[in-house]
Amino acid sequence: MSSMLKLLSVLILSISLLNANEDFAKVENFLTNLYKSNPNLRSLKVKVLDTMEVDRVSGWSAYVVQMDAILEKDQRQVLEKMVWFSDGDVITKEVFDRKSGRNLSEFVKFEFKDEYYKKENLIYGSEKSRNKVVIFSDPLCPFCKQIVPEALEYMSKDPSRYAVYYYHLPLENLHPASVEIVQAAIALELQGRKDVIKDLYKIKVNPAEQSNEVVLGVFNKIMNAKIGMVEVMSQEVNDRLKADLKVVDELLVNGTPTIFVNGMIDRSKTKYKEVK
Repeated sequence: MSSMLKLLSVLILSISLLNANEDFAKVENFLTNLYKSNPNLRSLKVKVLDTMEVDRVSGWSAYVVQMDAILEKDQRQVLEKMVWFSDGDVITKEVFDRKSGRNLSEFVKFEFKDEYYKKENLIYGSEKSRNKVVIFSDPLCPFCKQIVPEALEYMSKDPSRYAVYYYHLPLENLHPASVEIVQAAIALELQGRKDVIKDLYKIKVNPAEQSNEVVLGVFNKIMNAKIGMVEVMSQEVNDRLKADLKVVDELLVNGTPTIFVNGMIDRSKTKYKEVK
């Protein structure tokens, strides 16, 4: 459960809301009224950023909602995005398909918009390649280690067919060491080194390791590099990582690996093999 949901302590399974699909303002007003009485909040702003269809589930729409709150206790700002669902008469945080037991969030059609394709994230192919594949990944994520190296090897062999965009998403709470590895990788790329991403998945270090010396030692050995804390902590590295995490936030990406193929999220993570 997210920090915002813990704070608000609200579990809503079904609440009436007339014509929610027709008017963002109705969703915003409903959620504002729902949360404004919470004594832990000094202020709250609710904004619907986007809406999208729910794939394979007729009649329901998903709303991307931004909650901007100031806490009463320490005046701290909490800014969080979440998805709410409505069928026009009901608005709810979670909906489950009765037959499959799957959450409707699995069927939301998140779109990777053109504005998110950054030149600095293009690692294979070109902007003229016939297909665009986007990968969000943590190099220490065990699932990423199984999926991403194979995908990169496959697509790097056909640059006219694939433009591959890679976005760093170190899961700091699960793999603290991945943050420093990602920063070191960005620093190495900024020095002009090519094909850094492929070699990231060869790094074997305890994901919980917090020693800078140990993590960078393993990184430099694998990469045959000399990246130090000065490079890792540079403003340019920090800005690049922030830019990646901004796209992560915009798309509500919360797991790795997450893959988009030609603008649409690929939950199977294998559709890149099927494109023409």
